[in-house]
Amino acid sequence: MDLSNAQSAALSLGFGNSHASSSPSKIPVSGDSISVHIASSNPIPSGSLRFLKQCQVVSGEEEDQDDEEGERFSLLGHPMCLKRQRDPQCLSISNPCKRLASDPSLEQRRAAVRSWGNQPMEVVDPEVHEIMNKEKKRQFRGIELIASENFVCRAVMEALGSHLTNKYSEGMPGARYYTGNEYIDQIETLCCERALAAFGLDSQQWGVNVQPYSCTSANFAVYTGLLQPGDRIMGLDSPSGGHMSHGYYQPGGKKISAASIFFESFPYKVNPQTGYIDYDRLEDKALDYRPKILICGGSSYPREWDYARFRQIADRCGAVLMCDMAQISGLIAAKVSASPFDYCDVVTSTTHKSLRGPRGGIIFYRRGPKSRKQGVPLTNGDGGSYYDLEEKINFAVFPSLQGGPHNNHIAALAIALKQVATPEYKAYMQQVKKNAQALASALLRRQCKLVTGGTDNHLLLWDLTALGLTGKYFEKVCEMCHITVNKTAIFGGNGAISPRGVRIGTPAMTSRGCLESNFETIADFLITAAHITSTVQREHGKSKKELLKGLQNNSDIVDLRNKVEAFASQFAMPGFDI
Repeated sequence: MDLSNAQSAALSLGFGNSHASSSPSKIPVSGDSISVHIASSNPIPSGSLRFLKQCQVVSGEEEDQDDEEGERFSLLGHPMCLKRQRDPQCLSISNPCKRLASDPSLEQRRAAVRSWGNQPMEVVDPEVHEIMNKEKKRQFRGIELIASENFVCRAVMEALGSHLTNKYSEGMPGARYYTGNEYIDQIETLCCERALAAFGLDSQQWGVNVQPYSCTSANFAVYTGLLQPGDRIMGLDSPSGGHMSHGYYQPGGKKISAASIFFESFPYKVNPQTGYIDYDRLEDKALDYRPKILICGGSSYPREWDYARFRQIADRCGAVLMCDMAQISGLIAAKVSASPFDYCDVVTSTTHKSLRGPRGGIIFYRRGPKSRKQGVPLTNGDGGSYYDLEEKINFAVFPSLQGGPHNNHIAALAIALKQVATPEYKAYMQQVKKNAQALASALLRRQCKLVTGGTDNHLLLWDLTALGLTGKYFEKVCEMCHITVNKTAIFGGNGAISPRGVRIGTPAMTSRGCLESNFETIADFLITAAHITSTVQREHGKSKKELLKGLQNNSDIVDLRNKVEAFASQFAMPGFDI
């Protein structure tokens, strides 16, 4: 634009009213409105100001009045005036924003949204509410003996059901993909600090990732970060008490877990006569197979792990040594079981089970300079003297495998880990172990066969073969009597694989206040359930259809169920008033 040829143009910017012009145009903005006036002997085409004309809100008389109060100045030789609106009534009722604000239908819509968002569950979904109440009563009236289950405290449940579930937080603290994570970062950082403290770890030597959704996810993140597709891993065979996330093939060769689908896995096994891990045979297999990751830890192994021996084997075959301590992490934190942290490179775990936190996973990894001579691990193949696990594992968790972390879970875990570091928690885990040993002794006195003859931790394996039973039918009878156990495969002397046993754990009922004498009573209930199963099998056969028929309206089952409910109802369920 050539300003030298402009003819007596005047531009005024005003917060409020401005003086009249031959072609006034004003733009109201909520609160303080801005009016733009352009006066020129060359009028601007009406089409260019169509939007501005729709927003005219003040009269010429009001403009003249405010004109005297405005501050005048010059811009590029053209007179200008800055003014402030004084009278809020100057806004015309024709203002579309004003009409929206006073529209009764708008308030109705807002009220509807608020009402929908704040209704309790029993109003929003009575069907789900009723089912949840039934499950709550089932937990309270039953005996929970599944080794992988526990009862969390009220504070953990409050965090899980909190507003933290609303926030998306992809990335690590201080490096998120979304804004608004200042306090989420504080929670996750605190959780990591408490995780290290719970297991007595130095932050200069160990790092931790608390974002995995489960231990299976945590294990696969370790494989993804440290291996290439098709690389070899080696873990305890599932029928020997291992976990499928360590790699498992069915007898026909079918690959079950993702670990077996994307990586090559070769298991080691327990001695079929003793039930203990055969470390000599394990070493021979590892030296032949040369896995990139050697895994210790399992799902159903009732004895201690010889981590020092595992370290020797890993160094000889050049493997990273990983421990999955999902079942026994609580006992390790309380120092009532041996610790893998003195020997392993990576340690994974669930955060519930014996740890008594929310359901999720966690990964610990070594960092800093190596404190001992290694073989030639995968992650340090260049012969470097520093661990380089941290970046690889964190990147595998996100963005390789997961999206945003569950912030409500991380907050709940932080609460649980604070409790883990207390003397009260240590006393609780000591009681868990005492209860497991009391239950094992009670069953052995009743001529039951236990794998390895007992337990060193929180679980035991009952081999039902001598009773002519399978774990599948026995757990069904127990369930009908409101006792929950889980069937498990037991590796037999002839190599056969069948769920001919049950796994029994003590953490959950210990959380409800049961002591050694109470587990003597529980042993009696289990023996009674075994006798009922044996009788039904003898009278109705072993087919599933006939067996279920014999369990219907069985007076012995009804009698045992009543006794179980009366016993269990004596003990409060943590987190509830009942």
